[in-house]
Amino acid sequence: MVLEKEEDALEPVSPSAQYFNSSALNVSVLGVLETEVPIDDSELIPLVRDAFLPINPRFSSIMVVDENGEKRWKKVEVKLKDHVYVPIFPEEMSPQFYDDYFEDYISKLSMLQLPQSQPLWEIHLIKYPTSNAAGTVIFKIHHAIGDGYSLMGALLSCLQRADNPSLPLTFPSVQPRGDTSGDHRTIFKTVPKIFSLLFYTVSDFLGSLMKSSLVEDDLSPIRSGDIGIEFRPIAPTTMTFSLVQIKQIKATLGVTINDVITGAIFLGTRLYMQEMSKGSSDHSNCTALVLLNTRMFRSYQSIQEMVKPKAESPWGNHFAFLHVQLPELVASTELNPIEFVRKAQQIIKRKRSSLAVYLTAAFVEIVKKLKGHEVAAQCIHKTMVNASMTITNMIGPVEKMSLANHPIKGMYFAVSGNPQYITCTESYHNNCKLHGRTKGYSGSREGLHRCPEVEGVHRGSFPDDTQICCL
Repeated sequence: MVLEKEEDALEPVSPSAQYFNSSALNVSVLGVLETEVPIDDSELIPLVRDAFLPINPRFSSIMVVDENGEKRWKKVEVKLKDHVYVPIFPEEMSPQFYDDYFEDYISKLSMLQLPQSQPLWEIHLIKYPTSNAAGTVIFKIHHAIGDGYSLMGALLSCLQRADNPSLPLTFPSVQPRGDTSGDHRTIFKTVPKIFSLLFYTVSDFLGSLMKSSLVEDDLSPIRSGDIGIEFRPIAPTTMTFSLVQIKQIKATLGVTINDVITGAIFLGTRLYMQEMSKGSSDHSNCTALVLLNTRMFRSYQSIQEMVKPKAESPWGNHFAFLHVQLPELVASTELNPIEFVRKAQQIIKRKRSSLAVYLTAAFVEIVKKLKGHEVAAQCIHKTMVNASMTITNMIGPVEKMSLANHPIKGMYFAVSGNPQYITCTESYHNNCKLHGRTKGYSGSREGLHRCPEVEGVHRGSFPDDTQICCL
């Protein structure tokens, strides 16, 4: 932080950016691209200079404090050598050997905070083959610059279709939510809906305030309750499953893809907790923060559209937390996991039907105005600490992509600096990749892979034509 007097030339830092870059929170988003061919940095580094940097002024700006104590963005000169890293591992080893090195590298990378004296991003080029890829590119961007949607938009500006670079990338269609059952205008339908909306909005808002301040989740295999776990090493776990299978389950249940994925993660988490509890039933009070994108979007827009003042899908941080209670396991769950996913979907649908997320956002803004952004950031941190996990989903392109003549085999996102267990899912090229990060609790990465939901759900707990694996 430096003192800046020429504030007229500087753009103010948004409240959400201040929250994510504070003494209470220091959160970054990691975008991981797995390539089919070895990394050639002679092609990638010019792409960073000519395509990545011009995407947004934030990539060449730092946060400063003006004479009134307000944070602003200041344009600075970018030195690529301070932002692009090419780590050195032992030479000519097996992919399995490099798997361990890569996991250790990304674990350490997650613990390190980005220097405040330079623009808040880094790119890491892993030029060693793992079991999953011939090479790996890691984009680490501070959450103050933007959320996962913004990072995806930035990456898409650098990527092309592998089969035909002249054609645009396409994405799965996003169906609008809502009741399509018929006439909504009769008083017999409208009045009950209004009262229901008011009741659930007030109930959810008060419940969110309680969970963000006084009420904590129970200690469990996924929540240790320890302070400062965001600064401890993480154990990354990545799994890939078929998007076609998820769509089959979606059609069976009549829900969204996100509902299926979230319900499957809930089921896998409960089964994992039961496994780590030595087979006994685990009835721990367990809450997930499900991230909800608050943009009015149908698909990704160009960077030029995102940075416009009144864009429908603007750049930055535009999301809210839904407090969702994980359903408890019952005796029939292992026989019929579809019903568990259906129950989870009903809970999420009910939560979405209220306006509590907007009241919560307004409450944080009031705290910021009255007590400053540091206190508001502490409120958000407390919300994360009191919950057990966070779930976020991203939509990727349908076609295979290429980055500077490097075909992309797979991609996923991760979040570092958060004080809890988190899962991120990313769809890409008919697959869905789930990345989980475990920290600060008694479990292990190996335990997650041994967990019965991986065997049971993937091998046939769902009907044979609708199998899915989950974390």
